[in-house]
Amino acid sequence: MNALTSPILLRGDDVTAYRDPAAVLLSGVCYLYFTYVDNRPGGPWLYLAERRTRDFVHWSDLRLLTPKNKALNYSSPGSIVRDGADWVICFQTYCRENGEKYGNANSRLYTMRSRDLERWSEPELLRVKGDSVPFESMGRMIDPFLLCADGQWWCFFKQNGVSYATSPDLRHWTFVGHTDAGENSCVVPFGNGWRMFSSPENGLRVMDSDDLVHWRTAMPNLTLGQREWPWAAGRVTAGFVTENTQFPDLPRYLLFFHASRAPESLEFDSNASIGIAYSDDLNEWSWPGKAP
Repeated sequence: MNALTSPILLRGDDVTAYRDPAAVLLSGVCYLYFTYVDNRPGGPWLYLAERRTRDFVHWSDLRLLTPKNKALNYSSPGSIVRDGADWVICFQTYCRENGEKYGNANSRLYTMRSRDLERWSEPELLRVKGDSVPFESMGRMIDPFLLCADGQWWCFFKQNGVSYATSPDLRHWTFVGHTDAGENSCVVPFGNGWRMFSSPENGLRVMDSDDLVHWRTAMPNLTLGQREWPWAAGRVTAGFVTENTQFPDLPRYLLFFHASRAPESLEFDSNASIGIAYSDDLNEWSWPGKAP
């Protein structure tokens, strides 16, 4: 990390965007999952993608985990969790088959499973409204995040603010409710409760809860070093926080996020980059290149 002079891990350009990061830290490796946007002529196409690193400087080649299909556009990994011997990754479809700028009403939530983080199963629909609710009646939903708390699974997702459902097994779900929050929610243990990071129009909204249902604002929105970052002038968003268990030279928590050069109303499918910040307490944040 000392070799980095800026927070940028993966830099977008005029035909590429890196968005919506999520990570697994395992055996000294950071497995970084994200939305890869290919905006070459005929595009854009969205993919669920992965790259790996041991030092945050040198990265493996890009690996696309999902097919090229605008009617699906699998993307926005929320979290990667263990369920018995399986790894489970949650993500969305962001359907734009008719040339839409944003994902249409068919956008839904999915999971895939793997034993080794190499070979993944076919996507499986997350029926977060309950088994009896048909696909057509579920409504547009994006940006899932899975969490296990006290033996019960929770899924947080973007619909009517942030909605949430619970499950005993990641397959059969009961819808619980929703709260006022942004998109790309991420929930981590904090003190005797929980801390949620979500994305309003700009920055990261930070909220605390004692029970995962009732949430209160914890601090002003985080924008990190945006005022000093031309590559992030449009928006800082999609924060994913994980406890650092693998890199002893780094602080306790790592925050992965993406940022856009221009407002997304002007430039949505290009020039978005993934960055990193870190903290020991989830309150004060630093990043590579931050002035002392």
